[in-house]
Amino acid sequence: MSSNAKTYQMGSSAGRRKYLASWSVIYSSMNEDKAMKKQARNRVNRKLSESDGTPVKRTGAVSGKFVTETFEYDRGRQVTVYVPPDPTKAIVFAGDGQGISKWGRLLVQADVRSTMIVGVHGLTDETLRLHEYSPGFEPDRFAAHERFFVEDVRRWTESRFGVAPPTERTAVFGVSGGGELALALGLRHPHVYGAVFCASPGGGYKPPGLMPGPLPRTYLVAGTQEPFFLGNARRWADALRDAGADVVMNERAGSHGGAFWREEFPLMVAWAFGR
Repeated sequence: MSSNAKTYQMGSSAGRRKYLASWSVIYSSMNEDKAMKKQARNRVNRKLSESDGTPVKRTGAVSGKFVTETFEYDRGRQVTVYVPPDPTKAIVFAGDGQGISKWGRLLVQADVRSTMIVGVHGLTDETLRLHEYSPGFEPDRFAAHERFFVEDVRRWTESRFGVAPPTERTAVFGVSGGGELALALGLRHPHVYGAVFCASPGGGYKPPGLMPGPLPRTYLVAGTQEPFFLGNARRWADALRDAGADVVMNERAGSHGGAFWREEFPLMVAWAFGR
């Protein structure tokens, strides 16, 4: 193990603090902009239709191409959806959705297939965020969030927007700790997510010794100036390739939380869903 990896080894409290601190920087970089804050202030109440069948508090807001809903999960968890201007042909479900949902504008500029982003908001408490995103720390917490993300949010998306693309046009995406979530959910639910998009994954969730099957197509990216996260991405790429998965592994100039995450996102969508 390299000295850099030792810095983030989760066996010590100091290592955990440094690991969580790195995620805190990423989380703070994805705060909602003024438009999203104005959207939240203008929230209106709406009644949930009987056909939805999902535990949602109808306190959503619609503003242009964004829809935000508050669910009952965890005493009120928001989901922000980017609705593309043309009929939806593909969907990306993402962690840290309060920031990543805004990346939908990048897809329009890139002229890729019309893709909806369903962004489940992440927690501001870094420890609890880790417990939801990485399956090895608090299994019960991870499992509860997994059910919410995979079952409730997906069912609500189909009911609310009337879209349910097939597996091959459904992806799960995450950055840093959210990258661990994307990998974990992709491996555990390949019948739901046909592709995994993962940027700079953390090290709490590691490739299993025996890969499950079938495996989703996986696109990984990491920066040359973030050696710990680059090593994690390479480790996953090697393990998935060895297991026979279709894998892309890109290394980009940049550090953790850099612009290359946003720049790579349209390339991921184009690779998985076409143009």
